[in-house]
Amino acid sequence: MLIAIIVACEIGFWVVLGAGLIARYPLRLRRTGAALLLCVPLIDLVLLAATVLDLRGGATAGTGHGLAAAYLGYSVAFGPSVVRWADERFAHRFASGPPPRGRPKYGRARIRYEWREFGKAALATAIACGLLLSMIVLVDDPDRTAALLAWLGRLGMVLAVWSIWPISHTLWPAKPKETDASRPPAGHTAPK
Repeated sequence: MLIAIIVACEIGFWVVLGAGLIARYPLRLRRTGAALLLCVPLIDLVLLAATVLDLRGGATAGTGHGLAAAYLGYSVAFGPSVVRWADERFAHRFASGPPPRGRPKYGRARIRYEWREFGKAALATAIACGLLLSMIVLVDDPDRTAALLAWLGRLGMVLAVWSIWPISHTLWPAKPKETDASRPPAGHTAPK
């Protein structure tokens, strides 16, 4: 049941985000679009409430509860950047906005980008682990929460694997290819 709610929340995230951006740009209903975009975090509250109610109702914590905590952590940490990413593309396509920024390809900008993304993953992990520990305390029955302890290790493993990218880009930074050498780095304009 809880996994179905997680799937519904993920679908709801994209539907509300899409509706907000469609209202904002093609339909030019800026206030309506802004109101819909402000509703995006409410989807996380629905999932949080469903998870708490399920546990308070006597359910034994399982995969769905751990997945809900992970989903909430990553949604809170990465949600704003996903909304910005989508907004840039809609603004460019429907409102003559500047071209969307891509991730830097090399140099210090790429290293900063990778560490910033790792920082978001660390924040997501901290939030998810905090939620898992809160669920364990809330239920206060080791037999019903044993599955949640395993999720702490899983989230730690995801973060450890994620750390490979910023570390590798720091130690062995990507350099422009010969064909890219004539182009200015991302974020720079060619001198006139």
